[in-house]
Amino acid sequence: MNAKEVRNLSEQEIEKKIRDSRQELMHLRLRKQSGQVETPSMLRELRRDIARMETILKERLAAATN
Repeated sequence: MNAKEVRNLSEQEIEKKIRDSRQELMHLRLRKQSGQVETPSMLRELRRDIARMETILKERLAAATN
């Protein structure tokens, strides 16, 4: 998910996507420990997506308080 797609979502949708992505990341980490992950790059992508969504959410919250 790129930044343009995230910016089109509402704050509630972003928060839900963050929760879902964190849960998926946890499952991927567990699968990685047992050696069942086909694409280890998914871990990196998910971490970056979560960071991107959190950054945009914080930008919105900061703009709302100013």
